[in-house]
Amino acid sequence: MADDPLRIAYHDREWGVPAHDDRVLFEFLLLEGAQAGLSWDTILRKRDAYRRAYHNFNPRKVAKYDAQDHARLLDDPGIVRNRSKVAASITNARCFLEVQREFGSFDRYLWAFVGGQPIHGKRRSAKQVPARTTESDALSKDLRRRGFKFVGSTICYAFMQAVGLVNDHTQDCFRVREVRSPRQVTPKRRAR
Repeated sequence: MADDPLRIAYHDREWGVPAHDDRVLFEFLLLEGAQAGLSWDTILRKRDAYRRAYHNFNPRKVAKYDAQDHARLLDDPGIVRNRSKVAASITNARCFLEVQREFGSFDRYLWAFVGGQPIHGKRRSAKQVPARTTESDALSKDLRRRGFKFVGSTICYAFMQAVGLVNDHTQDCFRVREVRSPRQVTPKRRAR
């Protein structure tokens, strides 16, 4: 799978890049929850179907989904049709809007868990990357307290990596420095 063009493009263009757009944050929160127990490659292959099924990850629209929408999602072969995950996606959209109302944006709420700045891991190999951290534990605990579902600490850590709260590119990866510098978040060459 290391040579999968979809995975390469995701790694080289998105993974670990600090995201501050609430729609993007909602997208990754939803996708990371859907990924629970599955491979990220499965979710990447289904991402376009998720985009269509969830109104381009518009949390306001998703929060209004009713039983008919729930049934529509369960009938959609392009997404993961797990009853609990589909229900959680709608619940999470409603909770997401509550966080936006309380903090002004989900971005402001989320980035407070890392003091407003990405944590730069200095990992020499992928084996050194943890599955969870004290920050992901705190985020998970607070999200669950607010009613979010499918937000365990491991899911939260993957979410934090995806949206750039954590830069876990290994030291030998060309993206580690590019992601660290806000002026250079576009790839210069293919990952190895």
